[in-house]
Amino acid sequence: MSWIELQALHLTLRLLAARAADARDERGGLTTEAVILTAVLAALALGAAAIIVAKVTAKANSITLE
Repeated sequence: MSWIELQALHLTLRLLAARAADARDERGGLTTEAVILTAVLAALALGAAAIIVAKVTAKANSITLE
């Protein structure tokens, strides 16, 4: 990922976190929107981790030991 992509992702995550903080209903529980937002963020984190693992594994496998 480039620096600009990381900055855009960081800004998006901050905005989503702010919306999640505001998503509590009057009884203090989470709204459906907050639960869905949490699930989306968890899926994005898993996707990012999978991409990182794949890239590191590919790079490690390309190293010759001779």
